[in-house]
Amino acid sequence: MTDLTDLGIREIRDGVREGTFSAREVAEAFNAAVSSARQLNAFLVETPDHALAAADAADTARAAGETLKPLAGVPIGMKDLFCTKGVASTAASHILEGFTPQYESTVSQRLWDAGAGMLGKLNMDQFAMGSSNETSAFGNVISPWRRNDGGNAPLAPGGSSGGSSAAVSARLCPAATGTDTGGSIRQPAAFTGISGIKPTYGRCSRWGVIAFASSLDQAGPMARDVRDCAIMLEAMSGFDPKDATSLDVPVPRWEQGLNASLAGKRVGIPREYRVDNMPEEIEALWQRGIEWVKDAGAEVVEVSLPHTKYALPAYYIIAPAEASSNLARYDGVRYGKRDLPDGANLQAMYAATRAAGFGEEVKRRILIGTYVLSAGFYDAYFTQASKVRTLIAQDFDKAWESCEILLTPTAPSAAFGLGEKSDDPLAMYLNDVFTVPSSLAGLPAMSVPGGLDKHGLPLGLQVIGKALDEQGVLNAALALEERAGFVARPQAWW
Repeated sequence: MTDLTDLGIREIRDGVREGTFSAREVAEAFNAAVSSARQLNAFLVETPDHALAAADAADTARAAGETLKPLAGVPIGMKDLFCTKGVASTAASHILEGFTPQYESTVSQRLWDAGAGMLGKLNMDQFAMGSSNETSAFGNVISPWRRNDGGNAPLAPGGSSGGSSAAVSARLCPAATGTDTGGSIRQPAAFTGISGIKPTYGRCSRWGVIAFASSLDQAGPMARDVRDCAIMLEAMSGFDPKDATSLDVPVPRWEQGLNASLAGKRVGIPREYRVDNMPEEIEALWQRGIEWVKDAGAEVVEVSLPHTKYALPAYYIIAPAEASSNLARYDGVRYGKRDLPDGANLQAMYAATRAAGFGEEVKRRILIGTYVLSAGFYDAYFTQASKVRTLIAQDFDKAWESCEILLTPTAPSAAFGLGEKSDDPLAMYLNDVFTVPSSLAGLPAMSVPGGLDKHGLPLGLQVIGKALDEQGVLNAALALEERAGFVARPQAWW
């Protein structure tokens, strides 16, 4: 029989329903995989009992002849940005070390209600701020991939959802939750050869998700393939009255609607995404993607998104500004870390707590955000960035007059080595050049693996769609997935 850890969501779900194997066997196999791969540092907390309890509930229901829940028997990883009742939730930051929520995030609760079990909490960039998982207060995640040039340099799994991407790619879990503020689902998915979708802003509730930038943060699934992402997204999505930005719209049956034919569809190729010094391998992959969507029946048209070049500057004003506001709550008073020097007054406690609790990248973004929101600079920076954001959204609206889907690369390179960019924040920020525009516009976007670079590392293609058209995004991604035939996986070294 195939190793159970090689199975994805659909295969596990169907196998448990058909009695091919028990849900407990699946949970035990993945629990063992998690405990044997601690060298990757993908999990901050392991919760084998949670996975086993959900598995036993699925097996009991099947034995009783009951209809099984949609994710019955499927154990998943949970990014540490989601609050989980009774399980430490730290956003990978020392300032929340020891924080154990007494409530469950809406997204995680929906997954448990659908029958899923939790294998553990996944490592991430601190407060989701980063593109390489190197800002975690508990050590960086190491990608399961290695270059094929004989070197053993540890590689970044992407960020901020680096623990999620590494765990799925290394077969430590069949799927995981991620969050995407400016590309933090799609870029790590591309780096590790898996699929990941950021749905339309408001599709998944943000209630119980530790906030970074409230107008940008959005939860989504990361899994082995497009179908598994569709299955998991159905369970995660839906209106939540506790979240003022939640969309009160029906949740489609995305898995049922999957169709790899793009006949009659127009796929746009934005000319502004051909950036200076883009590697030839990325350009070649993009061209193959264009041929693949043509083969699927689509008409390819060139479109213009003229304000794309302003997306990164606007994002790195808006996101830090919102972060500086959201993270003001961490002051050592109500929860989390408290640093109280001898004889300190309240102000000194605030300063000492935040200095000791926040990492360098978090401090950098708080300082930037506080600066652009200050009285003398608000109009010059934040107001202007907000106007640019509107123009970027209007660019997409204009593009939809010519096409239904956009096709771009996901990231400007394959995975880079840990430490290669950590001393250059601007170089790190450029990893989000292709993903930030759709985040600013609140649009659904997905990354699927398209091939390998010359060093044997995965490269991703990105599909961007209209608001609420996750089905169109998933279908285009499925067409790419079928034609790419990507089956590469990291060779276990851990």
